[in-house]
Amino acid sequence: MSRADRHDGAVPSLLPMLATAGTHVPVGEEWCHDVKWDGVRALASVQGDVRLTSRNGNDITGAWPELATPPDTPDLVVDGEIIALNERGLPDFRVLAERIHVRKAVTVARLAERIPATFMVFDLLRCDGQDLTGLPLHERRARLEALDLGGSGWQVPSTYDDGAMLFDATRAQGLEGVVSKRLDSRYRPGERSHHWLKFAHRHRASYVVGGWRPQTGGSHLAALLVGEPTAAGLRYRGRVGSGIGPKQSRVLADLVASLTTGASPFADEVPRVDADGTTWVEPVLVVDVDTHGIGYERLRQPSYQGVRADLTAADLVATSGGAR
Repeated sequence: MSRADRHDGAVPSLLPMLATAGTHVPVGEEWCHDVKWDGVRALASVQGDVRLTSRNGNDITGAWPELATPPDTPDLVVDGEIIALNERGLPDFRVLAERIHVRKAVTVARLAERIPATFMVFDLLRCDGQDLTGLPLHERRARLEALDLGGSGWQVPSTYDDGAMLFDATRAQGLEGVVSKRLDSRYRPGERSHHWLKFAHRHRASYVVGGWRPQTGGSHLAALLVGEPTAAGLRYRGRVGSGIGPKQSRVLADLVASLTTGASPFADEVPRVDADGTTWVEPVLVVDVDTHGIGYERLRQPSYQGVRADLTAADLVATSGGAR
């Protein structure tokens, strides 16, 4: 990292090191494992004041005033994730979404009070003028844990040596997933490395179809509107298009052909962006959906998995909406 890269509190011209999607959580003493946070990736630089930049190099300092109090270290660069908690106490990107592009100071201050953020710092790239990117992760981590971040709104989350345990625990808690890192890995700015592996959780549950939408500019079934049956009625949970190819479209079109009805079967209001162009159907067809995360009002990154001919809407009410 050259002296020219250090300029008046700005983050050096670095981009974050990226993880590669893994197939299985690795085991062995050469690996450590982090919680995969559902937030905004950021680099932070301290040189008198704090500057935050996004993973693509944009200055985002103004959006996060509660994170701009510098820790008691005059010169450092760290990598981490900006998070905020939802009503269930879980990190949730959607809670941050309304803050990301706001820059008007009065509005930012109001949002910071209502939706406070925390900076989860997991790597140290520079400290007291020394470039640390060439050091192995275990040395960078030891130096990071020795820093005093008190009062800054920054935290250093724990790492774990048992990746399988962490994977199961984060899945049970509804967290985003796990990142596994080789302890000897050097920090490679802007590179997607196999020395860092990411594992995002997917959850499968059953939902009732309440409508369908055609493909844009066509008539073939391209997406389903699905809901969770409750004692108060069918609650809308989202639109599912991923996983519905030509073969699945034909099968589903045959199944819903005789179920068309004139009004929405959902007990709550379906957002107009989803309702427009929808053909409503009687809520009797049950399908399985994979989704990212659990316990959210709307399904996240849902993917259609197939029809459940062995289940009815009544069965799902009896099992609390099909979360299995």
